[in-house]
Amino acid sequence: MTTGAGDVWGKPGLRALVKTGAAALGADLSDAAVELLLCYGRELTRWNERVNLTAITEPQAVITKHFLDALSALPYLPAGAVPLVDVGTGGGLPGLALKLARPELKLVLLESVGKKAEFLRRAVEALGLSGVRVYQGRAEEAGRDPELREGFAVGTARAVAALPVSAELVLPLVQVGGLFIAFKGPAVQEEVEAAARAFSVLGGKVEAVRELALPGGAGRRALVLVRKVAPTPAAYPRAAGRPAKRPL
Repeated sequence: MTTGAGDVWGKPGLRALVKTGAAALGADLSDAAVELLLCYGRELTRWNERVNLTAITEPQAVITKHFLDALSALPYLPAGAVPLVDVGTGGGLPGLALKLARPELKLVLLESVGKKAEFLRRAVEALGLSGVRVYQGRAEEAGRDPELREGFAVGTARAVAALPVSAELVLPLVQVGGLFIAFKGPAVQEEVEAAARAFSVLGGKVEAVRELALPGGAGRRALVLVRKVAPTPAAYPRAAGRPAKRPL
């Protein structure tokens, strides 16, 4: 990872913004985790010049709207070295941010776009991370892979699809008793109601909807917490593209 006199990620105050913002969300980050998050931000924005990873590139906005948004899920993760799959991870969010805060997590980053998957591999290497696998492929394929199906304590999806669709992409990967965490905007109640049938069919049950205000005035968000209470029927997920075209 390169730094220099013009490095916008070296600006004073960014470390404090990460540290205090995380604390406001109930997460006590180590100094090492803070430094790695800043390094990740540097890599993300540097690669964004040639691969479309994010529309947000100003460091303070990346921290508040991406990193702190991702870290809002920390209080709901099980303790220990649990397996977590981040579906449609794009530039690595929320998965990589959670991994940097909780190094013991066993992380799979699921991404279908080749250039984004290549960035993820390079970022994992640059950050010196272990216990991270980049799976290049569609979620519909991963959900039928015996190595991955119902193999995760936690599945996440952020800015992937409407809840009925993301439920079909994520819940087949989550083990019974595990948790699907969907990152959503504040107007989420209608979407939760629209996903009721999908949750029921796929073995999920809404446990809670947690609304929060992101630190730094970055807006309001909601986390939809869906507990996996029964195995997902073998018919799901359906073939690639079908969940989006014909949501449950």
